Amino acid sequence: MPRVCLMTYSVLRAPYGDPLVQDFDDRTPDVFAEAENAPGFITRAKQQDDKEWLTNHQREWGPWGPFAVPRFYNDGVASGHSTQAQTVSVWEDLKSVWEFTYRGPMHRQALQLRKGWFLDQRWPIYVVWWTADDVLPDWREACRRLEHLHDHGPTPQAFTFRRPFDHAGQPVQMNQL
Repeated sequence: MPRVCLMTYSVLRAPYGDPLVQDFDDRTPDVFAEAENAPGFITRAKQQDDKEWLTNHQREWGPWGPFAVPRFYNDGVASGHSTQAQTVSVWEDLKSVWEFTYRGPMHRQALQLRKGWFLDQRWPIYVVWWTADDVLPDWREACRRLEHLHDHGPTPQAFTFRRPFDHAGQPVQMNQL
């Protein structure tokens, strides 16, 4: 059965560790825990090491491949100066990831606070796509999907919850799921 992938991507107003974005960083573990316990959640990209001083580009991501950022990011990757915030996760279906995104209390609250943490962006902040049940996306594929959405708008290859597609590539309404 096909599965749904979600990549989120935003650029923080200041590097991690800066008081301006510390509330975002402090909330992240609870939001990840909420996702992992949500109905329909399968897995998410996690670093395979616990060395705080490594940048995401230096970390080992296991089956998620080398860390990558979309072409929109140009703020550097030096230790102590990372401003990208991104995730990749896999879900059983569109409805479950939508429910977590907009009805999960921790994530919903974070969405309400996002304007204080993130820069205004001229690119999508997330992308959704379908994958086979035996395929795990990697960071590079997720970046390509986000860039495709930016360049072409919603298509069966990369779409949003506002303009979703089913696993056969047909447009669908979220309230029909």
